[in-house]
Order: sequence, then C-alpha cells, then structure tokens
Amino acid sequence: MPKLKTHRGAAKRFKLTASGKVKRSKAFRRHILTSKSTSRKRSLRGGALVSPADQKNMKMLIPYL
Repeated sequence: MPKLKTHRGAAKRFKLTASGKVKRSKAFRRHILTSKSTSRKRSLRGGALVSPADQKNMKMLIPYL
C-alpha cells in the first residue's frame, strides 16, 4: 500500500492529543475585538476538541501527527 499524504492545511490547524483526539483552536478571535466582551474573548482563548462526528475525517487528513 502507498503511504498516505498529510493534508498540509489541516496539519497547521489541528493537533492530536495523547489519547488520540483532535484538538483545534477557536474561531472569531482575529480582529474586530473591540465589539466583543472581555468574557467572550477570554472563553475564545483556549483550545477545543473537534466534535466526535468529525474525528474520523480529521484523522484521515493528519494520519502521522
């Protein structure tokens, strides 16, 4: 079988946790931050996990990370 290619765009945006789940960063924290509340910006700071429905597809995009 040939090797699988890593999707380079996905490799820059997602990481695998030690238990094998896919970690992502949250959206809406790039610009126009003055109109967003401090608590909203604070909750956007941390990472999040990809939803279980999308985990399988994400692992196909980043097979060797």
